[in-house]
Amino acid sequence: MRVGLFGGSFNPIHIGHLRAAEEDREILGLDLVYFVPAASPPHKMEGELASAEHRLQMVRLATKGNRHFMVSDVEIRRIGRSYTVDTARFFRATLRQPATLYLLMGADAFAELDTWKDSAELMRLCNLAVHTRHTNGSGTSKDNRIAAARQFGYTRNGNSYVHSSGQTLTFVDTTVLPISATLIRSKLRAGHSVRYLVPADVCDYIARHSLY
Repeated sequence: MRVGLFGGSFNPIHIGHLRAAEEDREILGLDLVYFVPAASPPHKMEGELASAEHRLQMVRLATKGNRHFMVSDVEIRRIGRSYTVDTARFFRATLRQPATLYLLMGADAFAELDTWKDSAELMRLCNLAVHTRHTNGSGTSKDNRIAAARQFGYTRNGNSYVHSSGQTLTFVDTTVLPISATLIRSKLRAGHSVRYLVPADVCDYIARHSLY
């Protein structure tokens, strides 16, 4: 079984998250993608976040109806900061059958990977899949990818990179959707509609609970 782990604050979850996860799943041949909302992400200010329970419920609403999408509350149940390496350890220990793990992340998160807790161990525990946006053909983005891969100890092997542990790093070009949670929160503070930027059920949930 091939399992993707997609963590984040999801503050709130939006169409860009969902489309990236779907394209990662399809291109990598994943059987399941677990969305893992963070209770207390170390790279976020607490005041920016809706409560963990609200964000968890929005992720559940957003992913319902897709049989490949699952939601895990492991980071919300865990006391203290939400570190991805702890989540990877949890899934490695608890999945019922031998599974190949893929950690799904955006290019911005990948660029900060060396600041993550036990990042070297994380690269030994999981394959990494970095969803990126199509470029205009200038080649700059590709050059940056190669440099970053080498920085983290990966070597080129066909269309992916291989770590000394045997785990892989794959860059997945995904559809450009210029949507961000920051943009959505800004629109909500200005009293503007966010319908069609987030799933309808999430839009209704935000309005019902007066979030952001």
